[in-house]
Amino acid sequence: MEFRLTCTAAAVAGALAHSAVAAETEEAQTIETEILGEVTVTAPILEPATLVIETEDLPAARETADLLRDIPGVSGSRMGGHGMDPVIRGLSQTQLNVLLDGAYVHGGCPNRMDPPTAYAPVTGYERITVIKGVRTLEYGAGGPGGTILLERVTPRFTTDEKWRGSADAGYRENGDGWDVAADVAAGSPAGFARIIASHSEADNYEDGGGNEVRSAYEDTTGALLFGYTPSNDTRVEVSAERQQLRDVLFAGAGMDSPKSDNDTFRLKFESVDLGMLSTLRGEIYRSEVDHVMDNYTLREPANPMMLMRAPSTSDTTGGRLVTEVDSDIGRWKLGVDVQNNDRDAIRVNDYNDTLNSVLWPGVSIDQAGLFAELTHGLDDANRLIAGLRYDHVSADASRADEVPDMPKISPNDLYAMYYDGAQAEKRTEDNWGGLLRWEHDLAGGLGLAYAGFSRSVRTADATERYIASNAMMPSDRWVGNPLLDPEKHHQFEVGVQLGQGAWTLDASAFYNDVTDYILRDRYHQVGNNATIYRNVEATLIGGEVMAGYRWSDRWASTVGLAYVWAENDTDDMPIAQIPPLEGIATLDYTASKWEAGARVRFAAEQTRVDDDPLTGSGLDTGETDGWAVVDLYGRYRINDRVSLDAGIDNLFDKEYAQHLNRASAFDPVQVQVNEPGISAWIKVSATF
Repeated sequence: MEFRLTCTAAAVAGALAHSAVAAETEEAQTIETEILGEVTVTAPILEPATLVIETEDLPAARETADLLRDIPGVSGSRMGGHGMDPVIRGLSQTQLNVLLDGAYVHGGCPNRMDPPTAYAPVTGYERITVIKGVRTLEYGAGGPGGTILLERVTPRFTTDEKWRGSADAGYRENGDGWDVAADVAAGSPAGFARIIASHSEADNYEDGGGNEVRSAYEDTTGALLFGYTPSNDTRVEVSAERQQLRDVLFAGAGMDSPKSDNDTFRLKFESVDLGMLSTLRGEIYRSEVDHVMDNYTLREPANPMMLMRAPSTSDTTGGRLVTEVDSDIGRWKLGVDVQNNDRDAIRVNDYNDTLNSVLWPGVSIDQAGLFAELTHGLDDANRLIAGLRYDHVSADASRADEVPDMPKISPNDLYAMYYDGAQAEKRTEDNWGGLLRWEHDLAGGLGLAYAGFSRSVRTADATERYIASNAMMPSDRWVGNPLLDPEKHHQFEVGVQLGQGAWTLDASAFYNDVTDYILRDRYHQVGNNATIYRNVEATLIGGEVMAGYRWSDRWASTVGLAYVWAENDTDDMPIAQIPPLEGIATLDYTASKWEAGARVRFAAEQTRVDDDPLTGSGLDTGETDGWAVVDLYGRYRINDRVSLDAGIDNLFDKEYAQHLNRASAFDPVQVQVNEPGISAWIKVSATF
């Protein structure tokens, strides 16, 4: 069963989290609730904590990960105006699986100026799926926090249809940001050709106190897709795209990025009803990222003799093959996937042309996995979903013995210094994960109750295992740990999805016991406080709740809350960079040709912090005050093909910062970046 919810772009946050909640009816396959009429949010009723967002009407001049922060249970760390890093249930980076139209894109910056979502402007995708926690084993190893899927959907052309297209243009006053996008396709029932192009840029914005925040950027993207569609059940698609990021400024780091490019190539196919195989789908992809950051091109260096530049590359090749098979005991989902990521990064002093550090010393991480899932119906109201996954991982660093010009300390020398003589020898892992979930359809079509357990294993990424940033001052060093064990997440979750008459409710709670949690920490010895990594035991507990109520045919409202509590059990102290209690409330009004609404976004203070680098990691800047801001938004449909959206974010010009900040790679001091102040925006959208 599918539940469909419609709302305006600016109000998407208020409607998102309860989109999977509805009363099941015998007469219809979908339930539609017209809250504000434009953005369609769709989620299968039998997929708990899974949300699907149709992107065509999202607001102007906001980055993808920034938009995702409006979903209760999804947070993000800000370092500037571009490249926010999503966080789901207190987990981030490679604790999440992020796929861009089926492809893994691992960023090229050791400091994560370019997380995967930085290479995915929403104008280039039709659909975003957000999965909280572990719901399937299909999308690769790990992903204990959840999965984010950005997907392109090109419907098959009809016999009477020759071409289709759309265009958008938007402007945001705070920061003088604007974006334009065009999407044109031509074809026939046998196939299609499609081109997508977009450009966005912004200057520095002002926070609520009138302070200018370094946040400018330029983003240009183009994609070309060719499809072969001989029938409704068979499709082959080839695509190539390029994204260029230029002059990206970061208030929360000691460097900026004058250049960051990504080229991605894909081959995808899908076929339905192949005899004993219900479906067969597969994809092959290749991503090539070329990134540069420095401290002098876009800012005045603090020391003119320390002109530091860090060029890097990250190339990812992979693929997957998945089939679904019906049997007497239920539907099987079987699959295999492979992935290789090669990363290189150095830091040089351009003042005297010397190599300072081999940051990623020729890192190569290979993963190959097999999985099987079974959905077994116990009776008309109950079913079990069970799965098992095996992954083989190998990791190596081919340049670990390379000695920089100054200081003359190789990556292997740094590893040995901080990890009892450890060297970057090839490491292999054999990891086992799985899931078991019970789902129960409540009587009278009231909704769904569920309970589940999962085990997911995440290997250490290139930075955690092999980063080798040297410095004259030991406290400025940043050294990966080649001996890290993979994280093992053991999660238990319960929840309900309810809908009756005018109201809906979606609530879930989780408990995550983590063995060998990979902690970014400090080397606590007198005179040597370098940033390091180590395994600890950890516990994360939390949940989300979203309630909606329709007051009349024209008025509707929603309220949502999310909370995570995280503890480093080994050291009996909080884990850094965990969001506080966060929430949202909306009130929406719908008329025949226009809609309007208001929302309040808020967060409680965060007092559970790890902000002292002398006793902990120091990754938090400190305790964060609570805050609340008000947004207004509206839409006018000029005709069936043209619409006008407008709004004001942070109406009362509140000066505030969200708790999550980004850990700076090459500066010992953490910086919390303020959010934008009052921001008026407008957007025009057209289809043809």
